Amino acid sequence: MLKVSSLREMTREEIQQKQMDLEEEMFNLNMRRSLKQLDNPLRLREIGREIAQVLTVLNEDKLGIRKLAKEKVTVLAGAAKEKGKKD
Repeated sequence: MLKVSSLREMTREEIQQKQMDLEEEMFNLNMRRSLKQLDNPLRLREIGREIAQVLTVLNEDKLGIRKLAKEKVTVLAGAAKEKGKKD
């Protein structure tokens, strides 16, 4: 299951990519369901909820309720910025 707190740490582009991945997985599972070859039917419900969480986080950012990360900061990127400031 997806954690909303981890979504809020992502950038808008990463969240939109996650949304596209989930929608593609939902499409594939629906196709398999129509062919009666679905192993775990509860996965459809889980994906639907994850898509709703992603859309909620995107809407919160759009309305200004909560802000998303502007860029992904890594330990190496932070060290490079610090080194650039000292020089």
